[in-house]
Amino acid sequence: MKMKGTAQKVFIVALGVIVFVLIAGCQESATGGPTDAKKSRLIAAENLELKKELANRDKEIARLKELHSKEIKRQEGLLAKCQEEKKLQQEEKTDENTKEQMGELSTFIMELSAKLQEENESLKVQIENLKAELSKGQQGDKPKQGEESKGSEKQ
Repeated sequence: MKMKGTAQKVFIVALGVIVFVLIAGCQESATGGPTDAKKSRLIAAENLELKKELANRDKEIARLKELHSKEIKRQEGLLAKCQEEKKLQQEEKTDENTKEQMGELSTFIMELSAKLQEENESLKVQIENLKAELSKGQQGDKPKQGEESKGSEKQ
């Protein structure tokens, strides 16, 4: 039984301490003394300072967005200029290649034309020789009138 009595006393003392602490805590916050007003002013000052910093950051963000937009426009201009230069370079290269190919083609045609002219002259000479042989052959083949009749009788 003594244990029950001691446990009850300890329980009552603990309960009393807890109630006392709760009451003391409530009284301090209810009184709202000078420390609370000071804390409130500090918090309000800090809030104002944070709002100013937030406004400055918003301004900085807007300035950076504008700067970013200008930089993008500048880069787009450079890109367009670069593409135009590239296009001109490609056109120049195409023109050079075309001229080079035309030069090569002209050379080929000139060489072929010279060969054909040589061949043409050779063929003309051959034709003249054949004509000469033919006319000699026709003159030598003409039978005399007496021979002609003998040749037809043999057939």
